[in-house]
Amino acid sequence: MSMDSAEDIKKHVTVYIMVFVALMVLTVITVSVASLSLAIPLAFALALVIATVKGSLVASCFMHLVSEKSPIYWTLMLTAVFFVALMFLPLLTMLDGIAR
Repeated sequence: MSMDSAEDIKKHVTVYIMVFVALMVLTVITVSVASLSLAIPLAFALALVIATVKGSLVASCFMHLVSEKSPIYWTLMLTAVFFVALMFLPLLTMLDGIAR
């Protein structure tokens, strides 16, 4: 069993504090965007973007995905692309002029 040095522990604590501060700032931004009088689709899109950034921070730091190998990244990227495609699919149906 290896003991972590004080420098390693301090480095990890610093990263966790930085992520915490970033999450708090992004939460304030989310609340600020919600209080603006934006169109619903724009507010929804901004909320999704901010939530994606926050989720990425949590996944990369707290789930230790930063140190994963390349195949994991490719799998995550494919999943993200598929997720974005599924999120924008209803938008494409709203733009369809045939149903009107």
